Amino acid sequence: MSVEVWTTVFVILSFILYLYIGWQARVKDSKGFYVAGHGVPSLANGAATAADWMSAASFMSMAGLISFLGYDGSIYLMGWTGGYVLLALLLAPYLRKFGKYTVPDFVGDRYYSNIARIVAVIAAIFVSMTYVAGQMRGVGIVFSRFLQVPIETGVIIGMVIVGFFAILGGMKGITWTQVAQYFVLIVAYLIPAIALAWILTGNPIPQLAFTFSDISSQLNETLVDLGFQEYTQPFVNKSMLDVLFTTLALMVGTAGLPHVIVRFYTVPDVRSARFSAGWALLFIAILYTTAPALAMFARYNLINTLHNQPIVEVQKLDWVQKWERTKLLTFEDKNNDGRVQFTPDKETSEIKVDNDIIVLSTPEVAKLAPWMIALVAAGALAAALSTASGLLLVISSSIAHDVYYRIINPGASESLRVMVGRIMVGFALAIAGYFGVNPPGFVAQVVAFAFGLAAASFFPVIILGIFDKRTNREGAITGMIVGLGFTLFYIVGVKFYGMTPWFFGVSPEGIGTVGMILNFLVTFGVSRVTAPPPLEIQALVEELRSPINEPPALDEIDEEHLD
Repeated sequence: MSVEVWTTVFVILSFILYLYIGWQARVKDSKGFYVAGHGVPSLANGAATAADWMSAASFMSMAGLISFLGYDGSIYLMGWTGGYVLLALLLAPYLRKFGKYTVPDFVGDRYYSNIARIVAVIAAIFVSMTYVAGQMRGVGIVFSRFLQVPIETGVIIGMVIVGFFAILGGMKGITWTQVAQYFVLIVAYLIPAIALAWILTGNPIPQLAFTFSDISSQLNETLVDLGFQEYTQPFVNKSMLDVLFTTLALMVGTAGLPHVIVRFYTVPDVRSARFSAGWALLFIAILYTTAPALAMFARYNLINTLHNQPIVEVQKLDWVQKWERTKLLTFEDKNNDGRVQFTPDKETSEIKVDNDIIVLSTPEVAKLAPWMIALVAAGALAAALSTASGLLLVISSSIAHDVYYRIINPGASESLRVMVGRIMVGFALAIAGYFGVNPPGFVAQVVAFAFGLAAASFFPVIILGIFDKRTNREGAITGMIVGLGFTLFYIVGVKFYGMTPWFFGVSPEGIGTVGMILNFLVTFGVSRVTAPPPLEIQALVEELRSPINEPPALDEIDEEHLD
């Protein structure tokens, strides 16, 4: 069977599985819709967290970035994995002990302020919308290449599937669907990596093949011969400062991502939150330790397959023709010698490869079996849809729970709260679809912006909210506005309005670190020159850090302390 037929089979089977799980996990109450009834086992939540965490950026784009950036691409490995460790050890248990539904819920109650809640809602929507844009682009790429349908059609199909299990089942449906999606994506990632490791090195374990073979030295020699820097040479594509700032932004941004944090609200207790964090780290490490190997194999294979080959012959290859139709792979004979030339200069290089297609195209370049190629497509869809569903619920809960129920209509019935949540999922889905058709950048770049926004907005107020009882609502509100506003201004200015990266050359992907520092300084400083929090809030913070006692309930905060 052809790649397209195999892809259709895998996609249909996996979508039927997701739809079945979504139907079986449908809910009627708000607790089930927003936090899966606090009833998800640790192991299942670990797999769901890993799927939620490993988006289209991790599956499709990260290895592509490492493949072209070489050593400098390690910022994504260090930042994203380090950030998850930070989240699991430093934040998750305390946030679960607090016992609320969302990050804005924590911010609103901890800082006894509806204004703080609204600022947190705005930040959550900014972060989630930016992040979900990358997922929808990933869905469009997979459908346009492997099922030969327009990107718009692919995005719509993905929207329908996500909408079904997100609207019906809420967090419960999303959680159990993500468990299935994790196993789909990890199998799809590992099988081609194992096959490539065996073909190129004779060792079937990618991590060992990457470490103990001479593949890196061979690639270094090839790249130097072509005029590139060595693959393993550091600070070629980014300055040392930018590498540091981008790594930190990705790290603390991870710890502030609302769709990952909310996963720790779904387990029964604090102990389960700790165990699920450990399982998730194990599940994530399987892919993240494979990615550098796959990236190196892909770069080596691509150069050896295409460099100095006749362009006419290359363009007759079936996989080349299909990727060229997507406009994510292009050839141009700039020196009129009739052959494909790889050069480090973009002006003279005769091949242009989008970062997002490296993982998807590598099995085809290596001439692996059609079913392996199709499996990768199904895995990419699983990665994109799993994260998109979690993000959509964050957007939905931010509006339906944190604004509508907590501020506008506190007396809303269970059925009304769930209905509003479902309507908001549909609304967010429509906006996500638009970004899928009109993406602002390649997948990992768009996602990196989301991490920067999360770092600059949520991380400081969560850390200080847990570990500093003197931090008050005035400090938190001002800090979030300054951090988010500065980071958003810098990213939009540089990426869309031609502004020069004026802060010591730090890229938009790394500027979230500066936004985070500003947030910390402003929050801490303003809190020290304004009135301290009420005594009951200070007692809450003390109890929150206690290893034994549960914090006092704050379902109803004394009205005299609200804005």
